[in-house]
Amino acid sequence: MAKVRVMTIGPKARTAKAPRVKVLAAALMLSAMPMQAWADAAQTFYERSFVLAANQRCGLFTAPVRSALTAAQRQARGAALRAGTAATALNQTETRARARAGAVACDNPELRVVKGRVESAFAGWVRMPRMTFPGLRASWEANRVVYRSPNWRLMQASRTGASPVTFGYASSLAGESLTAVVSFHGRPRPYAVRIVMRDPSKSPRPWLGAPGQLPPAALQQAIWSSGVAQADAGLLSPGKTEGQAWRFPASATAALDRLDPREPFAVEFVFRDDSVARAVFEVGDFSAGRAFLELGAL
Repeated sequence: MAKVRVMTIGPKARTAKAPRVKVLAAALMLSAMPMQAWADAAQTFYERSFVLAANQRCGLFTAPVRSALTAAQRQARGAALRAGTAATALNQTETRARARAGAVACDNPELRVVKGRVESAFAGWVRMPRMTFPGLRASWEANRVVYRSPNWRLMQASRTGASPVTFGYASSLAGESLTAVVSFHGRPRPYAVRIVMRDPSKSPRPWLGAPGQLPPAALQQAIWSSGVAQADAGLLSPGKTEGQAWRFPASATAALDRLDPREPFAVEFVFRDDSVARAVFEVGDFSAGRAFLELGAL
C-alpha cells in the first residue's frame, strides 16, 4: 500500500489568523490488510482525525463516508496502540488534529481537494459487504449483508472447554443486540451469563497482563445478560445444531468502548452449583467494527 502523501497549504491559501497547516491531499486508501503492517499508524490516526474534525466543522461528507472515516480512524487508533504508542500520546495527537482542522477555512481549495479524494477512496468502503478487523490474537468479523433469517453482523469466536462461544452483534426480527451464543457439550445449562472486564473507575489504566488474563476481581465490573432464547441456526458455530443466545443491554457496548483495544474481556456462564465457565475475548477493533456497520445494510 502506498504511503499517504501530505501537502502543505501555501501562503495564498492561508487566512489572516490561521497558522500554516498540513492538509491531506492524498486518497487515504484503506484495505483489509492487518494494520500492524502499516508503517506509521499514529500518523494515519492523525490524518483521519484531522479529516473527521474538518467534516464536523464543514459538513464535507455524506453519512456513509463519515461512518467509513470513523471506522478507519478507530482502526488506526487500535493499530497505533498495538504498535506501542501510548494512549495519552494518541489523545494529544487527536487534540492537535482537531486544532489544525479548526484553523482551516471551510472554503479552502486544498480542503476541497481532500474532500473529493477522500470520497473517491472511501467509495469502496461504502460498497464493501464484509470486513475483518484483526487484533493482537483475535479478529472481529463484520457483515453488512441482510438475510431473511438471523445472522451475525459483528462477531468474534472463542471457546470454553470444548464448547464454542460466539460474541458480538446478532440480527433478529426485533433488531440487533449484543449477544453471546454458546453450545454446551455434555453439561447442564447456565442460569445466568455476565460480561466481565476492567472497570475504568477503579483502574484507569489498561490491564495488559498475560494473554487472556483479566484484572483482579476488585478491579472488575460485570454486566449481566438481559434475556435468553434458543439460538437461531444462523448464529450457531459450524457443526452445531442447537445452542443458547444470551442478550445484553446497551450499557455493555458503552463499557466495551471504554476499554483499550489490547485488553481482554470474558463472557462467564454461571451454573446453579456455583461453577463458572469462562470464554475469553479481545476488545480489539470492536468500536471500529460497529462504525463499519453504521455504513448501512446491503
